[in-house]
Amino acid sequence: MDYDVFNGDADGICALIQLRLHDARPDAILITGVKRDIQLLERVPSDSVGRVTALDISFDKNRDDVCRLTEAGAELFFCDHHYAGNVPMTANLDTLISPASDVCTSALVNGRLRGAFAEWAAVGCFGDNLDTTADIIIGNLSTAVDRDALKRLGVCVNYNAYGSQPADLHFHPAALFQRMQQYASPSALLEDDADLLATLTRAYDSDMHAAISAPRVIDESELVIVALPDAPWARRVSGVYGNELANKSPDTAHAVLTDVAGGYLVSVRAPLTNRTGADEVCRQFESGGGRAAAAGINLLPEGDLGRFIDACRAQYG
Repeated sequence: MDYDVFNGDADGICALIQLRLHDARPDAILITGVKRDIQLLERVPSDSVGRVTALDISFDKNRDDVCRLTEAGAELFFCDHHYAGNVPMTANLDTLISPASDVCTSALVNGRLRGAFAEWAAVGCFGDNLDTTADIIIGNLSTAVDRDALKRLGVCVNYNAYGSQPADLHFHPAALFQRMQQYASPSALLEDDADLLATLTRAYDSDMHAAISAPRVIDESELVIVALPDAPWARRVSGVYGNELANKSPDTAHAVLTDVAGGYLVSVRAPLTNRTGADEVCRQFESGGGRAAAAGINLLPEGDLGRFIDACRAQYG
């Protein structure tokens, strides 16, 4: 049995689209969820497992299940750009992992496939706020594309993945992947299925407009922390609003706190001019993780807010 396990954001979806356009596995079981649902390999059973593809989820958070599945005989391909920690050397484990701040999983897959489906890689990069990397990929294309449309698609698909549960999302990531992967390129998708981007754009614009009035807990030259309420729209913009703030103030670190039961959902964005340290800040807390440029904490207890602010100031002050 084949399993495709992937982060539900633009990067995870676009990475898998590239791989399945290259090597179709129509019977593969899809395992995905909201963006912060990253310990996905635990859902793959040990019995009758054959090939497993894991994309855009932390190796560090899934290491035990990687070992379990490879010991059960699975052939596992693991591609990611988050902090990995120790990666075991196992014959049936193929890893493509880089924590470099200018790459994402879609970009890594694009390299593995020698640019075969580079438009999809660019969409994944735009979704991860890696505009420079996306532009380099687009610059290597042999035909012209609508850059703004590709960027909008990446941003909106990425936005769709944020939420505490699938009910917060406009499309379940598995359904969104299935809808998008029918097309050899995002340009073909946008020409044939314009309603998808229109639907996501309307929702994105509405939620981002609501976020404009969010109060600032910290408003300093080196660090801005914004607070959002406990509401589905706030959970949906928790990451993309951080990207928007970072793009507007590239020399400043940003954090977005979203109220949830028992504490806060946290998104951290390092300054665009210094894409480091976000993962180091978030890994100081139990449910934290991510990459150097962008990281998060699934649940920051209310009592740890002061310690979190201190950690941000120590990193970026």
